Amino acid sequence: MRRIVVIDAPSNLGLRPPVEGAVPGCYKLAGALREQRLLQRLGAYEGGVVVPPRYDRGGWREGDGVFNAEAIAAYTRKLADRIEHHVRAGDFPVVLGGDCSIQLGASLALRRIGRYGLAAIDGSADFRHPGNSGRIGAAGGEELAIATGRGQADLTDLEGLQPYVRDEDVRVFGIRDYDEERGELAELKITNATVGEIREWGAEELSRAVLQTLEVPVTEGFWVHLDADVLDPSVMPAVDSPDPDGLLPGELAPLLRTLVTSDRCAGLNLTIYDPDLDPDGSCAALLADLLETALTRS
Repeated sequence: MRRIVVIDAPSNLGLRPPVEGAVPGCYKLAGALREQRLLQRLGAYEGGVVVPPRYDRGGWREGDGVFNAEAIAAYTRKLADRIEHHVRAGDFPVVLGGDCSIQLGASLALRRIGRYGLAAIDGSADFRHPGNSGRIGAAGGEELAIATGRGQADLTDLEGLQPYVRDEDVRVFGIRDYDEERGELAELKITNATVGEIREWGAEELSRAVLQTLEVPVTEGFWVHLDADVLDPSVMPAVDSPDPDGLLPGELAPLLRTLVTSDRCAGLNLTIYDPDLDPDGSCAALLADLLETALTRS
């Protein structure tokens, strides 16, 4: 049985400011989950903190590309070093973000090792790129596009390893049924399942079927990216984009557990939850419960 190692990745470099002069509060995610005694509940080992650069968009303007790009590139390499070390050691890293751009650290780490897939459980595909949008800027809404090689080279081709994940090795779960990016995903043959489809097929049944396509011999395994905004805002309002019609905890739990209990799953990251929007800590408690249910054996 692999040991679980919890790593803090408190980067908010990939999000737009909530208001002028403020910074996104998702960098507090790891601290809030630790207050829920997550390490003890998971029986996890301490993986430490990968400290990000300071959030500073400087004189960035719309049309300048991804803001904080240099800082994100540096942080991606630094986080990849930590994740790579633990994956090679046979550990199961649980990386607490942070915004969704931290997923690039995991993708780069695994690309250094070999060919890995990605199971993204997210309320949106985060597939904005110069080919489909004129509003490039926030890497937290663009990380899947970047990971698959779309966008500016200083982020998509770190260490000459573009793409970090191949289109055909990506599976997306939980996007809203009205997600505009879905048509492009279908054209690229990036497998995706909306909230409606998960409900129609059943979360556990669908995830088991998709898991078989992730466990193929051509890849060495896969990573799970979990964005808290996949949950409906009625239970998870503490995110930057609380879009309606998301999954409920009873739907997310079996989907997540099916994926992370696979021997081929290399690790997991959690992103986007913002403790500033959760004054009573109930959203942190929910996320800790979901991770405990998924990662501990009954």
